[in-house]
Amino acid sequence: MPRPKNEQLKDLRNIGIMAHIDAGKTTTTERILYYSGRLHRMGEVHDGGATMDWMEQEQERGITITSAATRVSWNDTTINIIDTPGHVDFTIEVERSLRVLDGSVAVFCAVSGVEPQSETVWRQADRYGVPRIAFCNKMDRTGADFFATVQSMRDKLHANAIPVQCPIGAEGDFVGMVDLVTMKACIFKDETLGAEWIEEDIPADLLEKCQEMRSELLDELATVDEEDEDFMMKVLDDPDSLTADEIHAAIRKGVINNKFNPVLCGSAFKNKGVQQLLNAIVHWMPSPLDRTNVKAIDLKTDEEFDIQPDDDEPFAALAFKIMSDPYIGRLTYIRIYRGGVNKGATVLNTTKDHKERISRIVRMHANKREDMDEVYSGDIVAVVGLKRTTTGDTLSALDTPVLLEKMEFPEPVISMAIEPNSKADREKLSTALQSLSEEDPTFRVTSNEETGQTIIAGMGELHLEILRDRMIREFKVEANVGKPQVAYKETITTSGSSKTKFVKQTGGRGQYAHVELEIKPNEVGKGNEVASKIVGGVIPKEYIPAVIKGINEGLTRGALAGYSLVDVCVEIVFGSFHEVDSNEMAFKICGSMSIIEAVKNSKPVILEPIMKVVVTTPEANMGDIIGDINRRRGRILGQENLKGSVIINSEVPLSEMFGYSTTLRSLSSGRAAYTMEPDHFERVPSKIQEEIIKG
Repeated sequence: MPRPKNEQLKDLRNIGIMAHIDAGKTTTTERILYYSGRLHRMGEVHDGGATMDWMEQEQERGITITSAATRVSWNDTTINIIDTPGHVDFTIEVERSLRVLDGSVAVFCAVSGVEPQSETVWRQADRYGVPRIAFCNKMDRTGADFFATVQSMRDKLHANAIPVQCPIGAEGDFVGMVDLVTMKACIFKDETLGAEWIEEDIPADLLEKCQEMRSELLDELATVDEEDEDFMMKVLDDPDSLTADEIHAAIRKGVINNKFNPVLCGSAFKNKGVQQLLNAIVHWMPSPLDRTNVKAIDLKTDEEFDIQPDDDEPFAALAFKIMSDPYIGRLTYIRIYRGGVNKGATVLNTTKDHKERISRIVRMHANKREDMDEVYSGDIVAVVGLKRTTTGDTLSALDTPVLLEKMEFPEPVISMAIEPNSKADREKLSTALQSLSEEDPTFRVTSNEETGQTIIAGMGELHLEILRDRMIREFKVEANVGKPQVAYKETITTSGSSKTKFVKQTGGRGQYAHVELEIKPNEVGKGNEVASKIVGGVIPKEYIPAVIKGINEGLTRGALAGYSLVDVCVEIVFGSFHEVDSNEMAFKICGSMSIIEAVKNSKPVILEPIMKVVVTTPEANMGDIIGDINRRRGRILGQENLKGSVIINSEVPLSEMFGYSTTLRSLSSGRAAYTMEPDHFERVPSKIQEEIIKG
């Protein structure tokens, strides 16, 4: 399947724009769309006109909720861009985008520097080994400090952040920047909305500073790639002899190897520095050919290998996002890692061992679509027709099954009950919940067996609020929701065991199962492990899966307050069976009863989610805010001073944080702000545990 001649894989960039909320990601993306010719007018976040924030809720709130995809062209290079959310409640959107991207632009606010969510997304990018360049935005704002932002990247992110530009002026006097590769100054023309600039010599008062910065840049590049002796010798002997192409090649190598994070500057809102950022993406970001560390398993041989982006190889892709489109139904976003596929093709979902047919292929531009007949390795597109494929599934050619590395999703920390207003709404609610949980792996739907209520769970109050809003608007469901509840967990503190017999005689054929278990605490974060140590056939091997299924079901409802158990290690050690009365159902029920008994014998405790809370406040309000955090059972981890403000880092139980935004506004006269994200689970104090058990 030949790729069009004008589309070379080396000229493709799959990048994401990531940052803390309000750092200017979406504005930066809008400017990229404008300058690349994709848009003919600039959309603004503050007036609800941003192209990439196409959902009604995004336009109303001025935040990004879903990762939106688009495609632009710049200097003969095709760039697929995914604009990701900055709010921690939608961290899954960042997580799954980073999984399929080849590189990322991290946007930082020049006033605030590295903020909490910047750290979170940076760590996520570290986990997936995604190369990054940094854009120091909002250089026109009061308090902007480019060099302090670079230093905060080094201190907080442990990034090898090296400026490749030097700003000319700051705040209201920001007029452009010096390119340290070419040693030329760019002065932007305000009357052309930043589309044009004058290239001139470096201002005399900045010349010495820029020479020092260039020297630091070249020294760093020489150490990043010690194998390139020619480059190193030129840096040592005659740095002026280095051409721009040689320096670009060295920066690109450092970025791709994740050893170097070049930092650019600008003001997206004032249209300064965006074309220079596009040039940097083309020069330094990897193409799919440079990302050869994507692991896959050959299902015929069970061997692991690095998958190579080659159009002539058999098709392999990862489904990373599901979306319901009101016009064409269920859209599955895929990243093609190998080969190509045309519409109408039948592919194999190797995760579920199920054949799927691709009826339509569309290239997305936010929520607009362009139909494609065929697509190739490196492409990010949406396909229609996949019925059973969910986020994280691998799709491959029928005769060459491979399995790509799975995606991990965080556990929800907050839940609430939801009930339809009428019988007519009941069916609509069921459809809405199924559709939304397919789209979002961090949104869980369960039923409370005792009350019959439907429980929805997610990553935060805003997350559930947005989902509820979508049910009303998109699915026309009228429903009542209860107050948000904390999603507690249970675990055990000591080893224990149980011996359980399930015997039921009803006149005819009876039920018989006997299971003995041993249970012990597992390592924190390792999850639950269930293993069979049965020898000699005391429980026939055909009944073991039923016992394990019963145990796993029992682990979803703890012995204290019915919350799911985490970090326990279970072993099936003994049992017995009856040749007539034993069956799979009896052993499943017995396994479920046995695990509850074993947990009761192992000193179970309740765990609560602890949130990382970062408050930025004027110094005058610091004492009141710290006092309030302490009253909420919080721990102060440290404080930082930032130009008249104080940043308070703390850990606070989620159960104490409901309604915090109102309290914070009143304590600071509306001047303080905070961010909150799940950090870990911790044992609740015994007095609170008693209250939780009582309900």
